[in-house]
Amino acid sequence: MNPISLPIAELKPALVGLGKVINPRSTLPVLQHVKVERTTEGWVALTSSDLDRFVTVRLEQPSTGPAMAVLVPHDQLVQLTKNSDRNEHLLIDSTPGGPVIKFALAQSLGEQKVKPLPLTEFPVTPRIQAEAVPLPTELRRSIHEAMECASLDETRYVLNGTFIDASNPKANYIVGTDGRHLYSANSFALPLKNSVLIPNNKFLGWKEFNNDGEWQLKADDKTVQISSRRWRFVAKQIDGNYPDWRVTVPNPSDARTHITLDPAKLDALIKLVQRMPCHDPDKYQTIGMEWQQGQFLLLGRDTPGGSWTRVPVLDAKVEGQEVSIFLCRRFLIKALEYGLNTISLNEEINTLRFHNKGRQMIVMPLRSDGPASRQSATPQPAPVNPPPSRPVPPPAPPPQPMITHPTSEGPAPGEPKSATEEVIDLTLLLRDKLNEGFNLLRELSLKLKVINRDQKTSTRELNSVRSTLRSLQGLKL
Repeated sequence: MNPISLPIAELKPALVGLGKVINPRSTLPVLQHVKVERTTEGWVALTSSDLDRFVTVRLEQPSTGPAMAVLVPHDQLVQLTKNSDRNEHLLIDSTPGGPVIKFALAQSLGEQKVKPLPLTEFPVTPRIQAEAVPLPTELRRSIHEAMECASLDETRYVLNGTFIDASNPKANYIVGTDGRHLYSANSFALPLKNSVLIPNNKFLGWKEFNNDGEWQLKADDKTVQISSRRWRFVAKQIDGNYPDWRVTVPNPSDARTHITLDPAKLDALIKLVQRMPCHDPDKYQTIGMEWQQGQFLLLGRDTPGGSWTRVPVLDAKVEGQEVSIFLCRRFLIKALEYGLNTISLNEEINTLRFHNKGRQMIVMPLRSDGPASRQSATPQPAPVNPPPSRPVPPPAPPPQPMITHPTSEGPAPGEPKSATEEVIDLTLLLRDKLNEGFNLLRELSLKLKVINRDQKTSTRELNSVRSTLRSLQGLKL
């Protein structure tokens, strides 16, 4: 039987991509293996899996010989490719004693035996019976940006993915959120019957996969597939209903201030934001934005209670009311990196909306410490202008899922609170308490889903062990 030939030049990057879904802590030995198979036409494909996700790559050149498939340990292939020259090949042969890997050794061939595992133990890659939908470059970019805004908290499992909202056939949305900021894009319409929730995986952000031609999407009720010219990623969709993300998006007509930044100078602005002083780098990474007396300013300070350093931002066009607002600088930098150069604001306790054409990012604001935001009685070299007096807000809106826990705010030492400040503090306290309750209920439901998913995985592993034991019972010594 002709062995399967694996060129080292192709195999080395392929093993990197296949390793993106291999779980090194898996208790099933078969999940540490790569399935190497040759079709009747001679095409060679390699597949890895963690039961929920599958990655397959097809090699460029076919290999002559009959159809065959074997399981080879991933780490064994990695080690051999590290010790081989780029122009060499590995030969995978099937023998009665199990698979054998042959490699160049001086002027001859060396061999490494592989501990045989039944092919039936390797999970079967799901096949989706649906038409492939092309994903253009701009849409792929939106998917990546949404993935970067998704939650990494395993207890909020439904937020660990990118949501393609197809509820409106004429205007689909790509959405990602972690509860503190939300990204959405809607300049497209895909021929999808149902919405799709793609689980985030580092393979989807891998450079080789993104440089392998146009993406195509397939999806059914349970599974989603994203493929390129040679690569294919198949995964189970995240169970559960995605939250109603639209309730967190402010009405654009309610914005009272619009700040438009020069797109050509966003990189310089990002560097300025990174250099601004930060008094809470390990917590909120607070930075302020202020529109006062015809100037757009960035605010930062070195210590909690210190004076705010105000740095003007040139070439910013601002329309509307004066305002001061604070947010996490990490979200500000991310929005600028995405090219969202227009900022729409309502009040300092309302969400910020960064947007550009069909893409937008909604960010929850932070509250500054009261004493540090007051103006000093003695003139300073860098004058600290007081923020505008806060108007009495309208009745508190219904709790929204994207509420973050703000820092405390209060009057200056020795200065009693005004009636307006007391009303505002009570409103914010009520809002926080309500959202804590909703967040606890949501986390409880997500933890239950995680427990249910783990139980299903354990059941599959147990069935695999039972299958192995049955095969051993039938073995004649």
